[in-house]
Amino acid sequence: MPVSPNVLIQPDELATLLATEQPPVVLDARYPGPAATGNGLPAFREGHIPGSQWIDVNTELSGPTRPDGAGGRHPLPDPAALQQTLRRLGVRQDSRVVVLDGGNAMAAGRLWWLLTDAGVSGVRVLDGGFAAWQGNGGVVATGDPDPVREGDVELRPGQLPVVDADQVAAATGQVWDVRAAERYRGESEPIDPVAGHIPGAGNLPSTEAQQPDGRFRDPAELAEFYAEVRPGDIVYCGSGITAAQTLLALTAAGRADGVALYPGSWSDWIAGDREVATG
Repeated sequence: MPVSPNVLIQPDELATLLATEQPPVVLDARYPGPAATGNGLPAFREGHIPGSQWIDVNTELSGPTRPDGAGGRHPLPDPAALQQTLRRLGVRQDSRVVVLDGGNAMAAGRLWWLLTDAGVSGVRVLDGGFAAWQGNGGVVATGDPDPVREGDVELRPGQLPVVDADQVAAATGQVWDVRAAERYRGESEPIDPVAGHIPGAGNLPSTEAQQPDGRFRDPAELAEFYAEVRPGDIVYCGSGITAAQTLLALTAAGRADGVALYPGSWSDWIAGDREVATG
């Protein structure tokens, strides 16, 4: 499924769309991060884009974890359950959808990938997230999400390339680890029980694709950073979330075609007692 590189939206453009007769559905996926407890609902209640709906990364954009760790820390959600969630949040078959998080597009990237893989066309990500909206003087609401009319979206998952651990092990394309360099090298591992990387993988830290304020770098700069990425390559991270953010950056750079996501990522790889590399 070809995806337009015009996947990012700026606060001014979003504000204009929200003032139209058919505003987009805005989904806020803020969460405190993989090493934190709790969820992003308290932050949403403290301030959010008017009319937006909050969606939970851990319980709605991920399936339940397995006792043996297979599938990783954030397995992909059941498509039927995701469809039910999106309908509850008012997503219709003809909806324009804009997604966001606190600012770094990790959770928003996951949501963007899930929707795009499920055949929802034209999904866009607010560049810089809620922080950019506030910084641009956007109107802010507080409290719980507004009630919405039930949606009717029909999901058709399987539009984007996905691989499992066996396919990674047999891959002929380059495998890219998008975690921080010290995690890739095995010098530090704050989340998973085993440090290191998949043998043969290269390292393209996701943070290098962004500016200090969380916005993505210019598309030309992104294209230069991802110049070595080719169709048939694979991206992974710790549990599949940051890798989806990388696919978002690759799409903005016009270099995502044919690049596959390894959803289980490192946490799934080590659950299978597979070979590990360091350095």
